[in-house]
Amino acid sequence: MTTTEPVPPVETVDLRDAELVRNPFETFARIRERSPLARGTIPGVEPFWIVTRYQDVRTVLADPRFVNDAATVPDACPAHRTAQVWRARGLPPECEKYLRAGVFDADGAEHRRLRGLVHPSFTAGTVGRLRPGIERLADQHARALREHADAEGVVDLVAHFAYPLPVAVICELLGIPEPDRPRWRAWSSYLGRGAGPGLDDALRAMVAAARELIDRRRAEPDDGLASRLAAAEGTTLDPVETVSLILNLIVAGHETTATLIGNGTAALLAHPEQLARLRADPGLLPAAVDELMRWCGPTLGALPRYATEDVRLAGRLIRKGEAVMPILAGANHDPRVFADPGRLDLGRATAPHHDVHLGFGYGAHRCLGAVLAHEEAVAAFGALLRHHPGLALAVAPAEVRRGPNPVAWHLAELPVRLGAATS
Repeated sequence: MTTTEPVPPVETVDLRDAELVRNPFETFARIRERSPLARGTIPGVEPFWIVTRYQDVRTVLADPRFVNDAATVPDACPAHRTAQVWRARGLPPECEKYLRAGVFDADGAEHRRLRGLVHPSFTAGTVGRLRPGIERLADQHARALREHADAEGVVDLVAHFAYPLPVAVICELLGIPEPDRPRWRAWSSYLGRGAGPGLDDALRAMVAAARELIDRRRAEPDDGLASRLAAAEGTTLDPVETVSLILNLIVAGHETTATLIGNGTAALLAHPEQLARLRADPGLLPAAVDELMRWCGPTLGALPRYATEDVRLAGRLIRKGEAVMPILAGANHDPRVFADPGRLDLGRATAPHHDVHLGFGYGAHRCLGAVLAHEEAVAAFGALLRHHPGLALAVAPAEVRRGPNPVAWHLAELPVRLGAATS
């Protein structure tokens, strides 16, 4: 007599649930153990599958049967869930083409073409040459925190350090003039915080500013990446793709890094034994950034992928055209892979045969700027340790406010007390 293992019931997960926004790692852990494949919902978006276990997430991220561009699924017209999210958030219709023409939405040869144009600016060698400038900027922004502190020495680390530093770095890389950088930071902050007034105007302004930057760099080229993209327009790139790449890089190039710096600082200040360990051994910083990326990374869920054929995943059949969102927050806390995953251990990545976190993704779409983001975070935490040895949370850890974005775990603010000044 043949028996089959019972298929567990499908759980439905509201990705805007308040408890999930407050504590996504524990919430996804419960979901992961009850139902490795669940249905995710977001208002205004058709339901989609979510996977939360490490091996299943890696499969979706790397298996070529799952694609980023819904339009490339053969003989099917699946709804583009990311476009639906943006429409629900107030995306101006005329801007949608720019958010879908870039490197994030492409697959195969198109993805390699677009990624190949910008990848040289993000290699380990290039980032290594940028390191002194990144460290200089980190020191400048860390010292400047006192200028923004109130009479009690309290300052919002998100507004005055975690965001300005990555914005300065990516704008430097692109060749955006310094007087224009505050505008880019203000516009792109709308994209990270979720829906709200001003998003439509911000997106229109970003598109116009990107077009202006490209035209300026064609007329006045420099060594920045925007000049190289401007030179490629008309041959390798069409005008929509050029604007899209600028938007991709300026937003992705600072938003997740800023969130990592904010989340990581909050985590360190809430775990004094780990902070003391880092102070005693600053050489641990690179490994610490990897552990913080695993433990409290900025991206909860990667972009949805679409099955190009029927695929068996997590014990169920995913039909061609169905959307699957890989939940990085679930994978990075999977006890099947990480021992005691809820424990913050800054030396974890130095252990023999340690498993690699998926905070930067995996496969062909692994984060283009992973090396740069890692370098910026190392410089940021190092500067804070040097310039503010008495740094402490100004509120209880449970009182730290977070934004409502269902796929990005970001701080609305991080009030910290700077403590005594260093010489």
